[in-house]
Amino acid sequence: MKEKSQNTTSKIWTVSALAVLLVLWQAVSMAGLIPNFMLPSPVDVGKAFVGDFGLLMENAKVTLLEAALGLACGIAVGFLMAVIMEQFEKLYKAFYPLIVLTQTIPTVAIAPLLVLWFGYEMLPKVILIVVVTFFPITVGLLDGFGSADKDMINLMRSMGAGEFQIFRYIKLPGAMSHFFASLRISVSYSVVGAVISEWLGGFSGLGVYMTRVKKAFAYDKMFAVIFLISIISLILMKLVEILQKKAMPWENVK
Repeated sequence: MKEKSQNTTSKIWTVSALAVLLVLWQAVSMAGLIPNFMLPSPVDVGKAFVGDFGLLMENAKVTLLEAALGLACGIAVGFLMAVIMEQFEKLYKAFYPLIVLTQTIPTVAIAPLLVLWFGYEMLPKVILIVVVTFFPITVGLLDGFGSADKDMINLMRSMGAGEFQIFRYIKLPGAMSHFFASLRISVSYSVVGAVISEWLGGFSGLGVYMTRVKKAFAYDKMFAVIFLISIISLILMKLVEILQKKAMPWENVK
């Protein structure tokens, strides 16, 4: 009961802070402190969202499809790399610095090259999403594998367990909390990665929509799509949290 009360209180504070921010934003817009074409009011953004809702949903479907495909591939690549690097220390030492290096290159620098090499279809967007999503998965799982209980591992070995059995019954279950923590990061990265790739080349999607409304100086619609992207990311992160509770019921037992 105490934990539920704390969660409710935390949510109330969050909603209250958001409400205060929106009220202040509206007040600034109404007072004319910032020109309306530069900072549209929340009311104008809401009207733009409702007015272009159908178009936003149509473009959101494309972005979500790209994000889902890229995220699925990113999870598979990240999981496979983590397992291989955990089993072979020399591969870990050889490839871990290269994996870190891939994250030092700005996505806005990679995207034009991918478009040049693979065209304006979905493939370059999926590749970019894989690049930005596999890293948290790989690092999170490696940390989880490394934090496995050494005493449990020694006990399993004393009972004649092989490396696969140790991995299956000790290391993998122990790394699940790290995996889901990394997955929450990756799902938000997948949406952002899809939008960035659409900025630099594409025919549809929220990124393409943003580019078009920006060129038309329709900043109310620009803010509307930004809010939509944020809402999508928050929903996906919440879904990951629900999935974690289903996949790890023992974590819910206090």
